[in-house]
Amino acid sequence: MPVATPQQYAAMLDAAQEGDYAYPAVNITSLVTLNAALKGFADSKSDGIIQMSTGGGKFASGLNVGDNVLGSIVLAEACHRLAERYDILVALHTDHCPPDSVDTFLKPLIQATADRRAAGNGNLFQSHMLDASNLPLDENMALSKELLKLCAENEIILEVEAGVVGGEEDGAAGASMESVPDDKLYTTPEDMVKVHEELSSIGRFLFAATFGNVHGHYKPGSVRLRPDILKSGQEAVMSKYGKDAEFDLVFHGGSGTPRHELEETLAYGVVKMNIDTDTQYAFTRPVVDHMFSNYEGVLKIDGEVGNKKVYDPRSYLKKAEEGVAQRLVQACDDLHSVGKTIFGKV
Repeated sequence: MPVATPQQYAAMLDAAQEGDYAYPAVNITSLVTLNAALKGFADSKSDGIIQMSTGGGKFASGLNVGDNVLGSIVLAEACHRLAERYDILVALHTDHCPPDSVDTFLKPLIQATADRRAAGNGNLFQSHMLDASNLPLDENMALSKELLKLCAENEIILEVEAGVVGGEEDGAAGASMESVPDDKLYTTPEDMVKVHEELSSIGRFLFAATFGNVHGHYKPGSVRLRPDILKSGQEAVMSKYGKDAEFDLVFHGGSGTPRHELEETLAYGVVKMNIDTDTQYAFTRPVVDHMFSNYEGVLKIDGEVGNKKVYDPRSYLKKAEEGVAQRLVQACDDLHSVGKTIFGKV
């Protein structure tokens, strides 16, 4: 089944770490964006990660329901069915969950996987993210340990974050650049060692260390990324605990990052890079073009009847799906995952 089992997901991450490449992790909110993600990965012959946020889950459940857990489960179940038609592996993940949503979002989704496993159907989700980066590190690690224990019991990988990613991602993470002290934008080697010491004995985890990243889109030169932060942190933990202590790192806020900086992070252990802002634009841009190009058809101007072929939502949502898929192909190319699916090998 092309939604990865826990063992296959671990093998995906191992392959990326050993091969110095990373997987795009694309946020979805609907069947259209889910199909776009599957198409983009399949067209690239790349495995990948499909993820939902609290806001994305809420949107997917509909205006009258507004339930972020239900919406996330519906999208995940849909992915399990649709992915059966593809010859690549995908893992299902949830993005930024702040501490105040742990009990109402993260724990119910962990339980949904536990229930599914109990029925003999395997994991619903393969990983989840706790974003407790707004807490002092000791409090962040205490909550991370509690959740990692729950995740490990169900063969789920937990993603944690230490340091602050600027900007905003779906209203659930980040802070204004003016309000974040510079030192908080860069995770220290000491903090990275502490994360290893607190979590490594409990279960497997992904680590979003910060090195100046910012959510959203920014012009070149307006943000100072320091990938060397990742190198220093990895060296600190491995010098103390050996090669096996190397982190599986996550790159948040990659929109607008020059390709050479993306590639540099791969050498330092990044195996997952979130992509949301760029795919949102790739979705909307062809829709806007469709509307402008077919203005008189999509609107019933001056009492006319319009053109059903161009105001049929399928006519422009197909273009949106294609736009997202093409942008995801570019992301796979940037992260060197093209052609490296391990489907059928594990």
